[in-house]
Amino acid sequence: MWIGPYLVVVLSGFKAVKEEMTRFSEEFSDRPDDPFLTALGKGMGIILSNGHTWKQQRHIGVTSLRKLGLGKKSIEQRIEEVAQTLIDNFRQTNGQPFDPSFLVLNAVSNVICALSFGHQFASEDENFQKLIQALKTIVNFIAGFFHMVYDLFPTIMSNLPGPHKKALASTAWILSFAKQEIQKHKESGSLHEPQDFIDYYLLEMEKHQSKNDPSSTYNEENLAHCIYDFFAAGTDTSFVSMKWALILLANHPDIQEKVKKEIEDVFGFSRSISYQDKKKLPYTNAVIHEMQRAKYVLLFGVPRQSTKDVKMRGYHIPKGTFIVPDLRSVLLDPEQWETPERFNPNHFLDKDGKFVEREEFLAFGTGQRACVGEQLARIELFIFLTSLLRTFSFQLPEGVKEFNETPVVNVTMPPQPYKICAIPHKS
Repeated sequence: MWIGPYLVVVLSGFKAVKEEMTRFSEEFSDRPDDPFLTALGKGMGIILSNGHTWKQQRHIGVTSLRKLGLGKKSIEQRIEEVAQTLIDNFRQTNGQPFDPSFLVLNAVSNVICALSFGHQFASEDENFQKLIQALKTIVNFIAGFFHMVYDLFPTIMSNLPGPHKKALASTAWILSFAKQEIQKHKESGSLHEPQDFIDYYLLEMEKHQSKNDPSSTYNEENLAHCIYDFFAAGTDTSFVSMKWALILLANHPDIQEKVKKEIEDVFGFSRSISYQDKKKLPYTNAVIHEMQRAKYVLLFGVPRQSTKDVKMRGYHIPKGTFIVPDLRSVLLDPEQWETPERFNPNHFLDKDGKFVEREEFLAFGTGQRACVGEQLARIELFIFLTSLLRTFSFQLPEGVKEFNETPVVNVTMPPQPYKICAIPHKS
């Protein structure tokens, strides 16, 4: 289809998305030349960069996350600390109906802060709340009508006042905030005992500077944009996933009870649960995967752009075409899932109740542009939910028969606003 001057090809269903995004992994590795997103990202960082810059920034993103201990204890301990703060805040509601949005958003944002900066912020911290508000402003603009208007008339819009100016100002504020943290790290002199993403990035910069590498794209501007990308990609998505998880638990008390019983039978109430323990919790693992499948958080996969002419399924796809992998259609594909529209953890269990990895589970994309933070998101959701379910039962408020599961259609697909009761376990 044509959207203004842009030719867009949508890939729908598991076979089309998996086959074509794998076959043309290199050809479909660029991000689209979207005027507003270009103004926003300036071709820097991980999400909105292309070519050599993208390859180097993605490399440092992936290797830093690995070194920070994805799958090991270090980053998990920080996520556990954030989860404990969330539990303490939920406990203060005393089992009364409350809107979890503010507390959950603070928690997922603090995971990114711990990863990027090496520390959390108090929820009442003024700059922390400004950061969250700036992210909301950007997401709302990208999802709105004026984004399309900007893309159709970028020269005119860049000279006019409007919501685009507020979104660009919010981006500038986040980058400035990141640069302040970068400066603190440079002054602390602890680079050679790296504790967070900034430390690892500054070390990489130092390494390339010592070699006088003229092709290096490792610099403070790109570092600030990488941090911005972590917040942009990792905050709203994890926030929406958690909001859906609480709704699904309350709407399906039988499933919630089975998860709690499995956790209790395997671990009791004494020791903490690590991400590696998911192998001992097949039902819990299946429920978390099914939450992400049934209530996929994005309207569609992040678009790519074809770097050359390709022949795909009998069609000529010219260079410059926007390629949209419709990941929602993959996760709801009736040819792949027994009950695609229904929340059904059995999609990820075999007849013996063992967890089954499904190649159709493409919630984090596929190909060269698959989500850099996939492992972090998986650990975060697992630790948050197992920690919460060891402490609370999530119930509908009195008089509410069932939560509405119709999403609010946006770039992300959050549930309708709701209040829930977190009832502490008597034990």
